[in-house]
Amino acid sequence: MSLVLGNLQLPVAVALAPMASVTNAAYRQLCREQAESGTTTRPAGLFTCEMITATALAFKAPKTLERMVADPGDPIFSVQLYATDPTMVARAVAVACGERGVNHIDLNFGCPVPKVTRRGGGGVLPWKSNLFERIVDQAVKAAGPYGVPVTIKTRIGIDQQHQTMLDAGRIAEQCGVAAVCLHARTVEQAYSGQADWAAIRALVDALTIPVIGNGDIWEADDALRMMKQTGCAGVSVGRGALGRQWLFRDLAARLTGQAMAPYLPTLAEVAGMIHRHATLLINMFGDQAHAMADLRKHMSWYLKGFRVGGDLRGRLALISSLVELDDLLAQLDGDESYPSAALAAPRGRQGAARSHVKMPERWLESRTYTGPALADDGDVSGG
Repeated sequence: MSLVLGNLQLPVAVALAPMASVTNAAYRQLCREQAESGTTTRPAGLFTCEMITATALAFKAPKTLERMVADPGDPIFSVQLYATDPTMVARAVAVACGERGVNHIDLNFGCPVPKVTRRGGGGVLPWKSNLFERIVDQAVKAAGPYGVPVTIKTRIGIDQQHQTMLDAGRIAEQCGVAAVCLHARTVEQAYSGQADWAAIRALVDALTIPVIGNGDIWEADDALRMMKQTGCAGVSVGRGALGRQWLFRDLAARLTGQAMAPYLPTLAEVAGMIHRHATLLINMFGDQAHAMADLRKHMSWYLKGFRVGGDLRGRLALISSLVELDDLLAQLDGDESYPSAALAAPRGRQGAARSHVKMPERWLESRTYTGPALADDGDVSGG
């Protein structure tokens, strides 16, 4: 199953969903390598950088440029932008495509994080359809001279009473986007409950451009089931790959028609992945302290379901050097099989639905935005 995004040909119709502070170049490389081990085709998917703030990129903020790093082995440099201002997104796209070698731009209109939505950004922005249209239109026009396709990611809506996905999809299609990715939850739901795959089907029926489905893909069979039920052209996977980058091996194999059994690594093989992750982070950051700090948050995901004692887990969550990491990994029972309880189960953020979606005052009174330019945040978290 292949996917075409403008001039990009993806023989494997799977994407890594951007996740803040997770999908840096090292993590994306691990996912890409696993995908390539499951198929002979290349590229074996789309692996997108963690979300970048458009204004910060437009002004070439050093910390933003440091985060926007390509995986050197990936033929496609894909970046997701968070934008609330049409002028800033146009400038950011020009910097990304003209100066940083970006091959694909995704626009985030799905983030449910309160510090984003209270400013009118992320998943609540499509409610203001005129502002949404201007942002998407400016991004597509700015990317056009470089031949770079633009896609968007959105949600069903703010809540069930304020749905935006159909309007947003149609506007995006009219503006010339290459595809729409739908996280089949509302902003109110955040990451709780079940994704509503019927919403993906409804968006597929409303558009002629590809729709990419996102939400509750924990195993490769889930991806096939989603595509069959909804007719979506591809799938986007985020939390399902936390501590399980080899999920992309299974996805690539199944989506290219190979009858490969799911890969179930032993604890020794998981430890090998952790070590490789550490070395890639060291190469990326240039120092062990920064690399180990980044790796710590992944430990609970890697070890989910394994019989690892609390003391050892705690020490792994506080590692400060590669030598210390390897010493602790050597203490694991490498022969332990992959835990079945960790399969087909939610990973990462879940929590409860929002009791109240934070938005600018009187945001819901009109679908038209007439106020001053919205200010984005230089440190936002993706959704």
